[in-house]
Amino acid sequence: MSTLKKALQRKIEEHRPRTTRLLKEHADVKVGEVTIAQAIGGARGVRCLVTDTSYLDPMEGIRFRGKTIPEVFEALPKVPGAEYPYVEGFWHFILTGDVPTVEQAKEVVEDFKARSQVPKYVFDVIRAMPSDTHPMTMFSAAILSMQRESHFVKAYREGLSKMDFWEPTYEDCCHLLAKLPTIGAYIYRLKFKNGDIIAPDPELDFGGNFAHMMGIERPYDDVARMYFILHSDHESGNVSAHTVHLVGSALSDCYYALSAGINGLAGPLHGLANENVLRWTQDFIAKLGDKDPTEDVIREALWTTLNSGQVIPGYGHAVLRKTDPRYTSQREFCLKNLPDYPLFKVINMIYKVAPDVLMEHGKAKNPWPNVDAHSGVIQWFYGVTEYSFYTVLFGIGRAIGTLANLVWDRALGYPIERPKSLTTAMLEEIASKK
Repeated sequence: MSTLKKALQRKIEEHRPRTTRLLKEHADVKVGEVTIAQAIGGARGVRCLVTDTSYLDPMEGIRFRGKTIPEVFEALPKVPGAEYPYVEGFWHFILTGDVPTVEQAKEVVEDFKARSQVPKYVFDVIRAMPSDTHPMTMFSAAILSMQRESHFVKAYREGLSKMDFWEPTYEDCCHLLAKLPTIGAYIYRLKFKNGDIIAPDPELDFGGNFAHMMGIERPYDDVARMYFILHSDHESGNVSAHTVHLVGSALSDCYYALSAGINGLAGPLHGLANENVLRWTQDFIAKLGDKDPTEDVIREALWTTLNSGQVIPGYGHAVLRKTDPRYTSQREFCLKNLPDYPLFKVINMIYKVAPDVLMEHGKAKNPWPNVDAHSGVIQWFYGVTEYSFYTVLFGIGRAIGTLANLVWDRALGYPIERPKSLTTAMLEEIASKK
């Protein structure tokens, strides 16, 4: 080990007990308007962000523009012959807060079609990467490569008034969002279908065209619509949403900002969680062997998992204190469309048993399932069995809410984000005075 690395290791070992002591003995001491625990603990629960597109209530779950998920699905215009709404109509709704008419939703459909052609160089960038490159790396790079297309950058250089920053930002966001289904499906077919690319169908909507380019029959078009809307927004404090806001606050254009947000989404504590849940569930099923997934069998298996020191992935949430409504929506889809699918039957039985087990175990603040506990099951049923692609699906959806927020950030002239940092020594001094 080098001298520098040894010195750094020593410093780290000396410093860690200081942070531990602050959290253990002085967590509730105020530092300005926040506590030491919040300052060290990732700003958890600090109310210092503003977003109007969605709000996450601990007991009620997510509301998009004031509407619950069932209310959103009920209110928005549905694609003819489908059970779920136009994603384009949802874009209208999350931007304005107004439920669009059928005509208004179709107008966005046509607008997106006109913007949807992906430049050839984007595909060249994707193809230039090694074949074992992660799909999220490809997705992020493809988004970033289009930065040269930014209307905002050109308008800013020409001296655009600050009050008008939102207009070219809106144009950029529409241009980018309209292209994401094609980019996502291209990555999937290139990596997992021997490069057998399916061209877009100009007659189809956002969700329908994505399903077509993925090469999956109906009702996967409805799966796509549901999935993209459910994953679109979740306040602005989660990593992907906050990153887009943070990078955008420097007046970086939406290509820079969304690419950065996608990089955050790729982390195992954020967007990769759905992959981890599905892997765990399939391992869980393998351990069951030939046993029928009865309540008693599942309960015993869950206790075995917990007693071995492992967690039940997909259960618990940083904010929610009830079953995630996004989980409920996907469960209802499965009950209607794939009730006898073995993987779903196990997931459904875990849902019935796990909360009581976790409450009895006593270590979980929230024993209820979140969205990640279910989202991989539907994809697997429809043949999307490549774990590493799941976060790209998440990313296409999350782009909707984060880009809508970016437009509003520019419209309201929000400043660059710049919180103040303190040293550990400063926190220790404040704690000693208390």
